[in-house]
Amino acid sequence: MPAADPPVPRPGHPGRAPDPAARRVHPGRRSTRYAFLRVLSPHRLPSADLSGAGSARRFHRRFHMSTVGFIGLGIMGLPMAENLVKAGYDVVGYNRGAKRVDALVAAGGRGVSSIAEAVKGSDVVITMLPDSPDVAAVATGEGGIFENAHPGLLLIDMSTIEPATARAVAEAGATAGVRVLDAPVSGGEAGAVEGVLSIMVGGAAEDFAAAKPVLEAVGRTIVHVGPHGAGQTVKAANQLMVAGHLQLLAEALVLAESSDVDPVVAVEVLGGGLAGSTVLDRKSENMLKRDFTPGFRLSLHHKDMGIVTAAAREAGVAIPLGSAVAQLIASLVARGDGGLDHSGLFKLTEELAGRTQ
Repeated sequence: MPAADPPVPRPGHPGRAPDPAARRVHPGRRSTRYAFLRVLSPHRLPSADLSGAGSARRFHRRFHMSTVGFIGLGIMGLPMAENLVKAGYDVVGYNRGAKRVDALVAAGGRGVSSIAEAVKGSDVVITMLPDSPDVAAVATGEGGIFENAHPGLLLIDMSTIEPATARAVAEAGATAGVRVLDAPVSGGEAGAVEGVLSIMVGGAAEDFAAAKPVLEAVGRTIVHVGPHGAGQTVKAANQLMVAGHLQLLAEALVLAESSDVDPVVAVEVLGGGLAGSTVLDRKSENMLKRDFTPGFRLSLHHKDMGIVTAAAREAGVAIPLGSAVAQLIASLVARGDGGLDHSGLFKLTEELAGRTQ
């Protein structure tokens, strides 16, 4: 076996002279020791003092702690921002409601009172907002991100919006000298809290590579799915599947209960077979307890199903089951249940079966 490479000396370590051989990189292998530096704009790199004991650790910490501006600290945004703080990032948060900003500050982040303050001084800006008009206004509007951005800023929009809006924001960003990714997430509030979100990213491959260290602080499955807007298209497909799973789970539980089968036992068996899913694992308990405290509100899934149906119409495809579930969700929202968790589809399914409690 070939001899192992000698250890790389730490900068400033007393009594060790640098060995040129220790710094060689094998052919075809790119050093990734400081790959996280690529997320920072070149003109924003801080100076590093490499003298004294522990200097390598300080060097890593100072460069790794790039500043992330986080706009939108809602049910999903706040735990995501808190996970970035835990990962060592300097997080500057802005939200229309001050309580959510205070919660971020309590977790170790910093709070500001305007979009401009969140953007200026940040190397990366993340937006987590309710809908397409919100993202467009925050990014391109007066006092917004592009107006206050420095050249090379990386904007990661993690909202769920229309693919066309994602593409338009990316085009406007290119004009302003801002790199843009659409990176919607799946996993709900629990996934955001646990830092295990699934993230589908659209945009340039090099920008995805730059964003990867930041995304790894909030997600587990992180995939570059294509050009600008592709992330939102995959998210639409995700929301279509989640809505279908929720409705079928609701129907299965109502069927079990109506047939005098213990639904808890039914869930256990269903979860061990082909019918098992993350939706069953995370949402069956809500349905069994009739507890629809929102993790993801029906009103937001209603908005998402509008994106789904619009995308399907644009692509020229039929989604008969998805359209039916979209109508059930719309009816719940129309009658005032939009604030319930989307597992609240069970409530309507019970009513349709004449089994209200």
